[in-house]
Amino acid sequence: MALELGQGDGTDMGRVAIQWDWEKRLYQGNGWNVGGYWDLGLGYWHNNGTPNRNNEITEIGLTPVLRLQRDNLEGFYGELGVGGHLQSHTTIGDKTMSTAFQFGSHIGIGYRFGAKRAYDLSYRFQHLSNASIKKPNDGINFNQVRLQYHF
Repeated sequence: MALELGQGDGTDMGRVAIQWDWEKRLYQGNGWNVGGYWDLGLGYWHNNGTPNRNNEITEIGLTPVLRLQRDNLEGFYGELGVGGHLQSHTTIGDKTMSTAFQFGSHIGIGYRFGAKRAYDLSYRFQHLSNASIKKPNDGINFNQVRLQYHF
């Protein structure tokens, strides 16, 4: 389970998410592995900057995420993911994304710690756009901090 807070392009965002690990590791060697998980999140965005425009978006996303981590699941890791997001509106502030469906990609670094390695704190850079399915395709970027708890 995770909580994300972020900001980018004049827009604040928050998201709650649940994750479930893939059962299989894709690579393993020298104390490290590449594994992954599914991330299902519900988010809210708010923009204060543009009067007489839509300033809120609610979104839901599903993302498969690859993670390079130590075999004991402790310490530093890196991850990347690309998934799909459905948004309540196609504009926010002065951004026009043209379609309710957006691709969300992120790259992140983090640190897993605590008793039974239950806590996970990370930074993510996330980009959302419709991959030019329809123009205009302004897209939006977020810098995020994420706190995750593993049950």
